[in-house]
Order: sequence, then structure tokens, then C-alpha cells
Amino acid sequence: MILGRVIGTVWSTRKDEKLVGSKFLIVRQLNLDYTPKNSFVVAVDSVGAGVGEVVLFAQGSSARQTTLTKNKPVDAVIMAIVDKLDISVKDKEKEVAAE
Repeated sequence: MILGRVIGTVWSTRKDEKLVGSKFLIVRQLNLDYTPKNSFVVAVDSVGAGVGEVVLFAQGSSARQTTLTKNKPVDAVIMAIVDKLDISVKDKEKEVAAE
């Protein structure tokens, strides 16, 4: 699973019939402190996420394991909306906490 933030929507009126009814969202990967990375994916939304929300997504064959994406031509799926991260990392005697 990968942490990301929904930054946009992809509209597609013509698509494979197995994807009709699917919502496509643009997700930018995040570091644990919520700073954005340079990479992004277009993912099928299986949980009702919206722009601005922090989510967990999966790619590859794992993306085809949800009820909504099973046996469909999908390479990325949002499968959770993140409520909160609790992180405690000790690095050079510093403790970092991100919420």
C-alpha cells in the first residue's frame, strides 16, 4: 500500500465496458510527513474518496483484488481513506510525529 493525496479527477466518457461506472482519480504519492513526492498515478476509486483526501492505494496485481476491480483492467486502486497517521521514529535522537 502506498500513501497519497487525491489531487484531481480524470473524466472519460469512452472506456472499456468493464470500467463503465468507475471513478478515476489522480493521486500524488506522499512522504510520511505529508509532503508530496513527484510521482502520481491514476487510480480507480473503490471507497468514495474525494479531492484533497489522504488515501492508501495499491498498484499492479494487488489493484485487482477489491470487489470493484476484480478481473478488470486496472493497475491502481484507492482502497482506503486515511483518518490519521501515528508515527514515532527515532533518528539521531530526534523523535518525529506526524498527524
